[in-house]
Amino acid sequence: MKTRVGVIFGGRSGEHEISCRSAKTVIEQADPEKYEIVPIAITNDGVWLDAAESKIFFDSGRRETRDTRPETGHQELLAPVSRILSPESIDVIFPVLHGTYGEDGTIQGLFEMADLPYVGCGVLASSTGMDKAFMKTLFRDAGLPICNYVWFLREEWERNREKTLDQVADKLGFPCFVKPANLGSSVGVSKATDRESLGEAIALAAEYDRKIIVEEGLEMREIECAVIGNDKPEASLPGEYIIRDSSKAFLDYTEKYSGTGNNEFVVPAPVSDELVTKIQQMAVTAFKAIDGSGLARVDFFLRSDNGALLVNEINTMPGLTDASGFPKMWAGTGKPFPHVIDELIQLAIERHEDKKKNKTSK
Repeated sequence: MKTRVGVIFGGRSGEHEISCRSAKTVIEQADPEKYEIVPIAITNDGVWLDAAESKIFFDSGRRETRDTRPETGHQELLAPVSRILSPESIDVIFPVLHGTYGEDGTIQGLFEMADLPYVGCGVLASSTGMDKAFMKTLFRDAGLPICNYVWFLREEWERNREKTLDQVADKLGFPCFVKPANLGSSVGVSKATDRESLGEAIALAAEYDRKIIVEEGLEMREIECAVIGNDKPEASLPGEYIIRDSSKAFLDYTEKYSGTGNNEFVVPAPVSDELVTKIQQMAVTAFKAIDGSGLARVDFFLRSDNGALLVNEINTMPGLTDASGFPKMWAGTGKPFPHVIDELIQLAIERHEDKKKNKTSK
């Protein structure tokens, strides 16, 4: 009997498009002999669609129904959820959702309430892994080296912009990178080289999140490492985006996903065997620091001036598109993506069974 896998995609975050592309890869790569895929789309405005509507949405990007949010309100947005998220219709959930409302612990809490196995990190790991400021605090407590940074709320910026600019300039200097604290895929990220561009970058990041984080700008290489597992996680060979156009300030959203040909993802990253081992060990430590489970991608900075390796951030539901590093790193490690999907689904079921065992033993 096939395992019924509910692949949830879309969502309300700024990474809606990447979520749909990631879901496409998962659906295409999942073994049809093992799995019955049940597509579950969430539209940009938060409407949950049933399998038939989801297929239309997946193929066309449009919701072809008469109901709309202004007419039906919040009750209709979640009307299909109790029916869709039930053990009678789904065996395991694969939430291919990136960013807010999908990777931040909110929907993971819904799965816990529904008592359904789901792929990926739990509520706590998802929420702390999503917030870059909290994440760095956990990394520091785990003894991991990190870059210098500051964070502040949008309200603080709007109330006293000059004070915020002074804080960043004094603590970090220029250049620096400005990011929404709770978003991924390089959405809303800018490089600031002076006070004027810093103000513009903060204003952009504030459009996406109430919390903004600013990191020091370093001469460095960006290395990634994929992690899979629950209590005994394992790390892949690391990978690195090789950027051909050195004039690019950083690898932004467009460069990652538009297929411009300006970058190539190389696995393994061209570093020493000793450094590969160190990257893998630090990736597992970072994963454990947030109490991760299922999967994650850990991003590193390799400083050009002194060779220091720094942990930058962790992504608890990394991109799974054909252009994404996570599946490429596992393929380069000898694990094709269909095998990765098998393992992730099994890990989800094992974690759920372990939770049930703990509950019944009390």
